[in-house]
Amino acid sequence: MKLDTKLLHVLGWPDDARARDDLAQALREWPAASLGRVVAQHRSGYDVATDLDTRVRANAPLAWTRARFPPEQRAAVGDWVLLDCAAGQILGLLPRRSLLARAAAGEHYRCQPIAANVDTVLVVTGLDRDFNPRRLERYLLLVHSSGAQPVIVLTKADTGVDVAAAKAQLQGLCEGGVPVFALNAKDPEAVQVLAPYLGAGQSVVLVGSSGAGKSTLTNTLLGRERMATGAVRANDSRGRHTTTHRALLPLPHGGCLIDTPGMREIKFTGEEAIDSSGFEDIQAAAAHCRFRDCAHGSEPGCAVRAAIQAGTLDPGHLASYLKLSGEMDGAAVQLALRQAQRADAREHSKPARQRGFDKYGRDR
Repeated sequence: MKLDTKLLHVLGWPDDARARDDLAQALREWPAASLGRVVAQHRSGYDVATDLDTRVRANAPLAWTRARFPPEQRAAVGDWVLLDCAAGQILGLLPRRSLLARAAAGEHYRCQPIAANVDTVLVVTGLDRDFNPRRLERYLLLVHSSGAQPVIVLTKADTGVDVAAAKAQLQGLCEGGVPVFALNAKDPEAVQVLAPYLGAGQSVVLVGSSGAGKSTLTNTLLGRERMATGAVRANDSRGRHTTTHRALLPLPHGGCLIDTPGMREIKFTGEEAIDSSGFEDIQAAAAHCRFRDCAHGSEPGCAVRAAIQAGTLDPGHLASYLKLSGEMDGAAVQLALRQAQRADAREHSKPARQRGFDKYGRDR
């Protein structure tokens, strides 16, 4: 299959050696297939773009529709797929560069993919009552584990708030080099600071709470009123879900943007790591603790507690670090349990003869 780089580039195709190798490998199995990118997901299937002006409504492979099939192995918005355009059928999924995901709400563990193959995650929060450094810490943990770069976008900077004070609260959170921009999401000139992340071949996703200004920012970046926007409640600055589903949108800058519904709950999948995720200041202090397994509680020689007392570490930041560490440990346990259950289910689905061969190297 000969690629039209120009047509694919506006859909975010990276067109580097890795991408070409992945595609060539997939085409060995499906030589007559077309390449497309998932731009929307529905209960009954997917919308797949094969160029800027062509969309195909495509069905999922049969295996994806089975109840026990891992959700993270199904296509998500942003995935590159091979498909049979005439039959409206997805044939296979290309390897991902990144996957932003969270655990779905509820008591039972289930991974919920948000967006695939994004280069940058714009974490949007309003400089009103939506502003919450502790919530931003949770977002950064998800983003750092996804393989994408996080960028914090503080909207509503035109409302008379103390922008410098807000940025100061994020200083410890962003010591790892996370860019922070404060802007008026309605001002086209103000949002130009995001242009370096929106060029041809690049993909970004917007995440944040309802009412944070994601849809307003999307409209400004697109240069038109495509996404509905709504007012926020005065008592808590929360908004309604004006974005109801994830969708990939080409940008005038040449890149692609994925807008997502607001998240009311940010649960971990169990694959996150707290290293280099906004807690570098705590980890740097912890390197000087007397005990390697210091829990930063009442242990003697705790350098982290000493930094708190000296006023060089924020107590709230440490409390969040300990809380999130505990949540991630619990999520990792749930993930391991789920993986063991899947392995057990696959084993029991084999014929008895095959199970005996796998276990003993011979037929029973």
